[in-house]
Amino acid sequence: MHSMNVDAISDIFRRVLENDDVRADSDFFVMGGDSLLATRVLSAVARSWGVELDFDDFMTAPTPDALAKKIASTA
Repeated sequence: MHSMNVDAISDIFRRVLENDDVRADSDFFVMGGDSLLATRVLSAVARSWGVELDFDDFMTAPTPDALAKKIASTA
């Protein structure tokens, strides 16, 4: 389940950042993401997993791998 979440979150990052070069350890903000784009990721997470994360959660987990772990710990 966890690795599927990493792949799905990587896909969300790719879509939001319009960048195909996203890996499990890619930092959203280093890759050009900003707070406005982050809200799109958080909305997609809420739709996909029913988990409401806030911007601070995303700041502490800005990679697909870390975000998937955070989702798993709250679900």
